[in-house]
Amino acid sequence: MMSAQLKGRESLMRRLNLLAPNVEKYTAEAKLKAADMLADEIRARAPTGVTLDYMESLDGDLLTSRPAQERVNIAATKDPQATGIFARFIWRFLEFGTAPHSTAKGGGTVIGKKQALANKTGMHPGAVAQPHIFPTYRAMKPKIRRMILAAVNKAVREARRG
Repeated sequence: MMSAQLKGRESLMRRLNLLAPNVEKYTAEAKLKAADMLADEIRARAPTGVTLDYMESLDGDLLTSRPAQERVNIAATKDPQATGIFARFIWRFLEFGTAPHSTAKGGGTVIGKKQALANKTGMHPGAVAQPHIFPTYRAMKPKIRRMILAAVNKAVREARRG
């Protein structure tokens, strides 16, 4: 029986690069292709609105290409070839919805909120959640994993031949 022990990403990539030198090249291509494919699927399920601005803002790209742009999920990574989904800042409001809130001047204060509730002006009714990013990602995750694994296998097969 064989067993494996992983000691971190750097160690794994070092060993993979010894086994198959092109593994990072092929996996980077697969990750970028998967990010584009995921962005297309999310775009197809995204709320359109009147102007389509939000839907058209969804894009998949390398994290290093857009260090300052808003991205979906903010987890740090040590992978230089990591990809992500980028969207306008309103993605959170659309994905998770909003509670009713005051938009009147001073509405964030207790007095302003009481005045807004009394006048019924300046109250935003809230927005219903329209989940489209994370359900799509969860549905496509097995396919994305298979794409990356296929890229690793391709690099290993190529290294075995040559």
